[in-house]
Amino acid sequence: MSKGPRKSILANFASFAAEAKAQASEAPTPKAEGGNASPPLPDPTATAAPATAPAAPPASPSTPAPQTSGLAQRVGASVIGATQRSIAELREERDRLQALVEAGGTRDIDAALIDPSPFRDRMPDDDEAGFDGFRARFAEEGQKVPAEVRPHPDAPGRFQLVFGHRRWRAARDLGLPLRVIIVAKSDAEVAVSQGIENAERQDLTWIERARFAATLEQAGLKARDIRAALGIDDPELARFRMVLRALPEDVILRIGRAPKAGRPRWVEMAKLAETFPARLAQLPESLSPAKVPTSDGRLQAALAVLRGEADSGDSTMDLHDAQGRRIAQARFSRGSMQLVPERTVADDWAAFLRQDLPDMAARFERWKAER
Repeated sequence: MSKGPRKSILANFASFAAEAKAQASEAPTPKAEGGNASPPLPDPTATAAPATAPAAPPASPSTPAPQTSGLAQRVGASVIGATQRSIAELREERDRLQALVEAGGTRDIDAALIDPSPFRDRMPDDDEAGFDGFRARFAEEGQKVPAEVRPHPDAPGRFQLVFGHRRWRAARDLGLPLRVIIVAKSDAEVAVSQGIENAERQDLTWIERARFAATLEQAGLKARDIRAALGIDDPELARFRMVLRALPEDVILRIGRAPKAGRPRWVEMAKLAETFPARLAQLPESLSPAKVPTSDGRLQAALAVLRGEADSGDSTMDLHDAQGRRIAQARFSRGSMQLVPERTVADDWAAFLRQDLPDMAARFERWKAER
C-alpha cells in the first residue's frame, strides 16, 4: 500500500477492508455484518476614631454596582513605586488597629454592601465541608475577629474587603452584618496588607502564594514590595515565576490549590512540562474532578503523566467502524495490551495487521521521539 498522510489504525483498516472486498474473486471471506434597609454608613475618613465617634449621614439607598475597571489606572507606577507607606508602617498600622478593636472601635455593616478584594488570593476548595463548618461556628459563636474594609473606590456607598473573605462570606450567607474596621488605603496598600495577613496566617498553599505574587506583580508592585508582603526571598520569587511560566493557567486551575503539595512537586512539574511539552498537552483529560476528586490527587495524576508513568489500572477501548458497529476491543493493563477483534472480521484484522504492522512500528518510533 502507498504511504500517504498518517491515518488512524481504524482508517487504515477500513481502507484495507474495502480493497480486499473489491479484489476478492475466490470464495467469500467473512465480512462485517451490516458487521432590608442598610444601617448608617460611617465616614471613611474617621478610620481611627473610637467607637463613639459620630458617623456620617447614610449613603443613598441607590448604590451603583461594584466596578473594578479603574484598577489599572489607580495602580500607577508612581503610586506603586513609593507604595505610599512602607511595609513596616503598614504592620504598625495593623497593630494600632488591633488596639482600636480591643477598645471597641469597630462598626457593623450590611455584608451585602461589601465587595471582595480586587486582589484574589484563594482558589476554590475541593469541597465545601470546611467552609460549612466555619459558617456553622460563625452562626453559633458569632464573629470573633473583625474584617478590614475600605470605602469602594468606584462605587460610592459601598465597601471593599482588605481581608476577612471567609468572615464576609459567612455573614452574607447568614444574612448577618459584618463587624469591620474601616481604613483608607490605596490599591497598593490593600495588596500589601493582604499579603502580610496571609503570610502571617500561613494558610495559603504554595501555588496560591505564587499566583498572588503574580497578581501583585501584574498590578505594578515592585519585586521588593512583593517579597516584603509575602515574606519571601529572591530565589522563591524566581521559582514562583518559573512555575507560572511553565504551567498554563488552565492546568493550574484544573489541579486546584493542592494543600498538601509544597514547592518541590510544583517545581518538578514545571520542569517536566518544559522538557516534555507533548505530555503537557495530555494533562487536561487527566485532571477531571470526576476522575480525581481532590486537588492533591489531581496534582499527583499530573505528575504521573508528565513523568511518563503508565496508568496502573486496567482499561479497555472499543473500536467502531464508520457505521458505529464495534469491530474490535483494545485491552490495556500494566505491561501488556491486547487487540481482540469481533469474530466476523477477525480474518480481515489478521491480514490487515500483517500488512500494516511494519509502518505502525515506524510511526511508534516517531511518536516516542516526539514525547
